[in-house]
Amino acid sequence: MMNRNYSNDKKKVVGPKEEYAYVLDVVSVGGSFSSNEVVQAIGETSFTLFELIPRPGVNVRSGQRVYIGDGKRDEIQYIKRILFMDKLSSDAASELPFIIADIVKGKEEYFVKFFNTAGAMSIRRHALEIIPGIGKKYLKDLLEVRDEKPFESFVDIKTRCPFLSDPVKAISERIVAEMEGETDIKFFVRRQQ
Repeated sequence: MMNRNYSNDKKKVVGPKEEYAYVLDVVSVGGSFSSNEVVQAIGETSFTLFELIPRPGVNVRSGQRVYIGDGKRDEIQYIKRILFMDKLSSDAASELPFIIADIVKGKEEYFVKFFNTAGAMSIRRHALEIIPGIGKKYLKDLLEVRDEKPFESFVDIKTRCPFLSDPVKAISERIVAEMEGETDIKFFVRRQQ
């Protein structure tokens, strides 16, 4: 995957290039006589928030997956800038957890692999402890179950680790916490410089 720098006025996001994004909201900007639309969206690879300019005459809707890569774009004319959580519209902010959960479900193999391969980050902390619902108390149980046989799916995790009743929700909560800057360590969200 190619690397690409996306930037806005203050910060730069560096890492793998987003090829697709999910529309969170379509926002009208401008006065009453001149109104344009911008699309607030989230990338599906590194959960980068974007402000996109749609092609003239093209209607996009919330939840729609749009191509934003280097090839021919049908719905999006160009990427205007990177957005930060505090710049999302209220509709985009309320849609965000649902879209993230959909992306996590769609990347089930990737996240199940994380559960199967995550290791210690330090002497005192394991990478799986970053997931809400997995603390020291349940980490030992999860590792024992994982050592018996690697996890095969979210349903398998849920069945064999009943203390983690909704792995998709737990991962989604972690992603939102990383996006909001509540964590020092980022596993799933691209770092901003």
